[in-house]
Amino acid sequence: MTDQTDNAKPVGLIAGGGTLPFALADSLRARGRVPVLIGLKGYCDPQRIANYRHHWYSVGQFGSIMSALRDEGCSDITFIGTLVRPALRDLRFDWTAVRLIPRILRGLRGGDDHLLSATARVFEQGGFRVLGVRELAPDLLMPVGCLTSTQPDAASLADAVTGRALLQAISPFDVGQAAVVIDGHVVSIEDIAGTDALLARIKELRASGRLRAKPGRGVLVKAPKQGQDLRLDLPALGPVTVKGLIDAGLAGMAVAAGHSVVAEPQAMVAAADAAGLFIVGLDS
Repeated sequence: MTDQTDNAKPVGLIAGGGTLPFALADSLRARGRVPVLIGLKGYCDPQRIANYRHHWYSVGQFGSIMSALRDEGCSDITFIGTLVRPALRDLRFDWTAVRLIPRILRGLRGGDDHLLSATARVFEQGGFRVLGVRELAPDLLMPVGCLTSTQPDAASLADAVTGRALLQAISPFDVGQAAVVIDGHVVSIEDIAGTDALLARIKELRASGRLRAKPGRGVLVKAPKQGQDLRLDLPALGPVTVKGLIDAGLAGMAVAAGHSVVAEPQAMVAAADAAGLFIVGLDS
């Protein structure tokens, strides 16, 4: 946890896509801390970032990003938002990054968690303290229990248990943080394309007739990998996830409480209630 001295300093948010960077920035503001967003070109929303103190850099400009953070007085930083795993040819190296190419290449050869951990170490060795949502904005974490008026039935809870066990079992392979289970059957697992693509795949399976289960059955289960650095890349959910659940014909979602981030909880719950879906936080 941050101490009083650190609480007086700005926090650097290395911001990818989606709504999470701005939800975190607003939470920090509410706590009296100043967020400084480092918008990653091609990922962060240029319209929304304009409402905050910010700088723009390309992925791979490690030296320039660290210099900007130091100039802003940021000793605490975090990585937040969606980021498609970059190909080496897409990285825009500055001179600091050039010296780190062997380490970057090792990170690119591993899974996403391996790459994020390698990137975090670069910033830690540059003198920064890398924190996560759990330290900076615990109000954004999924609580234990059901958030919606619709409650999961016994079959849905059993599917959630199956999905949680599956995600724990595949954790060593650093694949994904979500799965869809319908009536005890594992239908699909999240891959590099993310949760939205996973739900779109379920929709396509229904449309093609390859998935015969009736709409209104099945659960999206989300949980971090075992041994994952919980400062980095926690499972995230929000209104867009609910839209995906509706399109996929699922009954709801079950996520790891305290280890998943909710960007827009009120809008998410309202959308789920309107559709008769459940959202439940699973106790670890």
